[in-house]
Amino acid sequence: MSGFVEKPDPVQVPGLLHLHTGKVRDLYRNEAGDLVMVASDRISAYDWVLPTEIPDKGRILTQLSLWWFEQLADLVPNHVLGTDVPEGAPADWEGRTMVCRSLRMIPVECVARGYLTGSGLAEYEQTRTVCGLALPEGLTDGSELPGPIFTPATKAAVGDHDENVSYEEVAREVGAETAAQLRQLTLAVYQRARDVALDRGIILADTKFEFGHGGAEGEDGIGVHAESDVGLVLGDEVLTPDSSRFWPAEQWEPGRRQPSFDKQFVRDWLSGPDSGWDRQGQEPPPPLPDRIVERTREKYVQAYRMLTGLDW
Repeated sequence: MSGFVEKPDPVQVPGLLHLHTGKVRDLYRNEAGDLVMVASDRISAYDWVLPTEIPDKGRILTQLSLWWFEQLADLVPNHVLGTDVPEGAPADWEGRTMVCRSLRMIPVECVARGYLTGSGLAEYEQTRTVCGLALPEGLTDGSELPGPIFTPATKAAVGDHDENVSYEEVAREVGAETAAQLRQLTLAVYQRARDVALDRGIILADTKFEFGHGGAEGEDGIGVHAESDVGLVLGDEVLTPDSSRFWPAEQWEPGRRQPSFDKQFVRDWLSGPDSGWDRQGQEPPPPLPDRIVERTREKYVQAYRMLTGLDW
């Protein structure tokens, strides 16, 4: 059992049609047919959206994504049209709203890894491969790979696990040409971002992207414009602590779990004895203590400051 501890009621705004409530974002469509993405302060862990929010998290994710979209604009187009808050929307939407081009999203999580950890490490320890790609012997948690690799996953619904798949499975799902484009773009964007982050003292261990095509597609809220296909477009969030593993470069030490700029404090507390929560049981996770909320917020703010050079 997993999902939302308590799913929030969507905010109703005149002129906006609510389409979807995700783990973090709420998605609307405006009267012009554009998508309006609003990042909440919700946080998820172990496939649960928790009952406690992290103050400013949605704004940090939004502003960091916007900064990265600018850094990557010469490599790939993105879906952002603007950041104006729709008339009649809550004042709290300021800074956490993106008005975006409607896309026909490709049902693949495009993951790039430059370092071995997480689900990639678990697979490697069993088979010496990640998503079917053979890796050398002797790698440990946190090891840098010989080169960045494309390790896609299927997109899961809220409460379900994304599942790592092979490149060949992606090619069967979306076609050989699109699969090749996804791999090329994913690795190009990762390598650019990795270099930018490292210059700022952060290792980008791995990250995931979502891509879509421009063009029309029905009434499901994914694509509604009758525009010409503009090729692959980078959508959703990009290179945030929610979609990436960021490690402090000066503390990197292969062979152990690395310190990180993300919600690891939340995971550690939930899986530790203080929470009283059984991850394998049927009960949802409990509220987070104030100290865990504060330390998690600090990590998000620190990542934003280090990457962008801007204060928060």
